[in-house]
This record gives sequence, C-alpha cells and structure tokens, in this order.
Amino acid sequence: MRSLLPSRIIDTKRRGGELSPEELEEVFGGFLTGDVPDYQMAALLMAVHFQGMTPTELDTLLDLTIRSGTVLDLSHLPGPGVDKHSTGGVGDKTSLVLAPLAAELGLFVPMISGRGLGHTAGTLDKLEAIPGFRTGLTLGEFRSVLEEVGVAMMGQTEEMAPLDRRLYALRDATATVPSIPLMAASILGKKLAEGIQGLVLDVKVGSGSFLPGAEESRKLARTMTSLGNGRGVRTAALLTGMDAPLGQAVGNGLETREALACLAGGGPEDLVELSTALTGEMLCLGGLASDPEEGVRRAREALEEGRAVPRMARLVERQGGDPRVVTKPELIPSAPECGVGTAETSGFVTEILPVPLGYGVVEMGGGRRRLEDVVDPRVGFVLAVRPGDRVERGDPLGEVHAADRDGLELGRRVLLKAVALGSEPPPPIPSLIRERIPLH
Repeated sequence: MRSLLPSRIIDTKRRGGELSPEELEEVFGGFLTGDVPDYQMAALLMAVHFQGMTPTELDTLLDLTIRSGTVLDLSHLPGPGVDKHSTGGVGDKTSLVLAPLAAELGLFVPMISGRGLGHTAGTLDKLEAIPGFRTGLTLGEFRSVLEEVGVAMMGQTEEMAPLDRRLYALRDATATVPSIPLMAASILGKKLAEGIQGLVLDVKVGSGSFLPGAEESRKLARTMTSLGNGRGVRTAALLTGMDAPLGQAVGNGLETREALACLAGGGPEDLVELSTALTGEMLCLGGLASDPEEGVRRAREALEEGRAVPRMARLVERQGGDPRVVTKPELIPSAPECGVGTAETSGFVTEILPVPLGYGVVEMGGGRRRLEDVVDPRVGFVLAVRPGDRVERGDPLGEVHAADRDGLELGRRVLLKAVALGSEPPPPIPSLIRERIPLH
C-alpha cells in the first residue's frame, strides 16, 4: 500500500486536477483516523471551495461520508420515513413545526439536525431552549422515540456520518461553508444515513442565504436532488426566499415560542406557508398525497386545527423536556432585559436585513463564535414590522431581548441597522416559494 501524501493530493486539487476515488478515500479516511491533521484538511477544503469537484469526486465523497458510520434501517416501520433539510436561514424554525405535523399525518420523521452555523441558528439549539429537552440521544433511544411518537429529533453522533461531523466544524472555522459540493455531500451524507425513503430540501435564495445567487442555489438544489434520487431516495427541492427573516422571532428561545404558536394554529403567515409547503412535499414523496397541492391542503387543515400539538408534547416528554411548554410557551425562559427599538425617522420599511440580525444574536450571546461556546437561548429579536410597512418616527421596529443592559443597547443598534427605511415604498415582495425542483 502506498504511503499517504496529503500534500500531493492537496496540490492536485489546488491546480484544478481530478482526484481518484482511491486518493479521496486515502485523504478523507486519514482525516477521520487522525493521520491527516486539521491544517491539511483545511487546505484541501479551501482548494475544493475554489476548484469545485467533478461528479465522480462528489459521488465518492458522498459514499465516504455515508459509509463512515451507521446507516439506519427503517424498513420495520409501518409507514414511510421522510425528512426535510434546510440550507439555513435567519428565523427559520420550520423543522419544529413540520416534524410533528408530518408525523401526525402519517409519516415517520427521523430528523438529525445541526447547531448554529455562521449567522444562522440551529434546530438543536432551538429545541434545547425547552427546559430539559435532550438532543444527545443514543441511536437506540432515537429509534425508540421514532417508533413510539413517529418523530425523533437529535444531533449528529459519532455513530452516523462521523466524517461529516468533523468536516462540518472545520468548514465553519475556515469559511468554506458556501461550497456546492461540500454542502451537497454534508447534507445528503447525514440524511441518507437515516435510512429514509424521501427527502425534501429547502434551499434558500437571497441575501440571508449561504449562496445568495439564485443560480448557485438552483445548482445546489439540482445537484442534491440528482444525488438523492440516484441512490433511490425520492428527493425534491424548493427554492425559498431569504431576503428577510422568516416569521417575526430571531433567536433560539423566541423562535421556539413562535413555532409552538404556529403548531397551535397561530403564528406568522410566512411561517405557516413555508411549513405547510414543505410538509405537503413530504407527504407526496412518502406516497400519502397524490401531489404536493393535496399535501399542502391536508397540512394546513391539520395545522389550523392544532392536531399536531399532542404529538409535539409526546416528543418533548419522551426526550426529557417539560411537555407543558408545548401549550404554555411562556414557560421557556425569558431574557432578563427587554426593550424596544424605535424608528429614528419616518418612512417605509424597504428591507429587513437577515444577516446583521443573525450575527447580532451571536454577538448578544445567542450563537457561537467557537464550537465550544455556550448559547444563551433567551436573547434575540421579535420584529414588529415587515418590508413595505409605513412607520413614523418613534414607532416600534421590534423588541430586543438581552442578557444585560449592554446587550440591550447592542441589540437596539443592530435592529436600527437591519431595518432599512426609505421615503418610497419598496417594490412588491417576491413570493416566498420561488421555484420547485421536482423528482428527476
């Protein structure tokens, strides 16, 4: 067996050459065992970021990611296993809505989620805002909850796609997150290891997404649907807008409260629209709806009637949380300081910039600068306006929830910068769901 020469492999990719399956297995396998250090893998990731990967290289990396750990077998379940993944957006709490909703409508949803990345919060951090909720389940516990409740939600473990787990942290630290092949291999590596039959992808488009260009987002969506369907998993994607935060709440605990309100039949209309659209796709992929439109109708009806609330309570209880939170979201801990950010001039809200708000939450302690940072789930923003609204000087733009007085003032400054005002109303807001990329 030849000796490991990661520097040669890095140089080949840096020059735009194609790596063989054997070379990829050598370097990524060596990284997993510790024979290839972080600094060399970081150099390879940067080379991939700039040079991309060929279809054969990407196919090999996806296989390596899936085979690096356990692949779940869901064949014993009495219904189809279908999941959803979002590429990450500010205020995006749809997983907390659609997972119990889809389970209530007959699907099994084995959701393995991530933590915050860059300016976006993670589903795990939102769930852990619920007192006692455990996301660190063993695979045995995960299977048990899934069988009993129809949905289980946990973080990635060393047992499933451990290669991605290590690469994920390194990509965040080296600014190589917005790479189409690395994103595709990461997302599908985790999801296909779940043993699911169907997958819907929510690929964000706009200033608040990791890939702001519409064509880049479309390419990512098509790449992933092609890879998923090629492996026998029915995969579709929606391109959805992220030029403004989804819903009104930004910040882990505040977003969890908003998601629970949506499950009870309330919540902002954009959150309802996207949650039901994704659930409708899931029902269609799982064979429980004839088309996505029928799935959306069933999902909206169930949501308006609050039918998924008891299932969410069962999920929370089975994973160690306080089930009373589901019907009493006010039990989620609140920030000690709460104030209002007000408009300094009169005018129209021309845009609400999601990235400054996302990073504002991080600066206030509600996100991570380093992987080991502890997240304060109480802090964040609740917006009082949407693009197109007319405001007068002194009108509230939103609430700031902070851990202390300094955080409150910081939050007010962030809010004033993120909410742009102008003398003329903005153009009509594009539809939230921009494009559907169906099964190939």
